[in-house]
Amino acid sequence: MSLRQSAIKLLIAEVTVQLNPGSIGMKRVGFQFKVRQDRLAEYREHHKHVWPEMLDALRETGWHNYTLFMREDGLIFGYFETEESLAAAQAKMAAKEINTRWQEFMSPFTDANARPDESFVELEEYFHLD
Repeated sequence: MSLRQSAIKLLIAEVTVQLNPGSIGMKRVGFQFKVRQDRLAEYREHHKHVWPEMLDALRETGWHNYTLFMREDGLIFGYFETEESLAAAQAKMAAKEINTRWQEFMSPFTDANARPDESFVELEEYFHLD
């Protein structure tokens, strides 16, 4: 490979990282938990107005591309990218007072009437296509 080709390849890699900084060295995490079916509409409505301090805390603790999906029966699938693991990301959030308030606010919506973040079941990633 010529010096020019190497420089172009390096430039392309740098632009890719700048456009999508979360894509390099991130672990994809999938998890699920259950929300009470009779409270789904209210649960969804609260997520249209997540407290700005909670959003800031998620960003500060490394939750990237965080997305929630909902099934009619209340099964929630969550996805995010992080540098470490679900456990490490949860531990960082546990240190945030705003997370404690949000989780307690959301706990009446779960089937177990427990904090949602304490009922996450991590799913195994077994296939990925870039």
